[in-house]
Amino acid sequence: MNRTCLVVAFSLAVLPASIARAATVDPSTIPSGTYTVKVDKVMDATHIQVTLDNGNQATLAAGRPTVIFTSVQPNDQLKLSLIDGAVAVYQDLTSH
Repeated sequence: MNRTCLVVAFSLAVLPASIARAATVDPSTIPSGTYTVKVDKVMDATHIQVTLDNGNQATLAAGRPTVIFTSVQPNDQLKLSLIDGAVAVYQDLTSH
């Protein structure tokens, strides 16, 4: 009985982490196009972690030297164009 409870408790503890990992997508698998995203984290000037409208998360890189994320903040809403998984251009829809 104790072993069964331990296995169930462990499974319930690990399940949310595995679900979160499953929702992270490789940016190269996202079709090129325009997307509205919510910024989760600004990693550095050329990388952001975002949540797409469908709930998937991705870490996106700047696709050009002119794309810089220094003015972007967590929870900002961006409209961006992806080409081959990289951000070609973006517009911050959040008023600061």
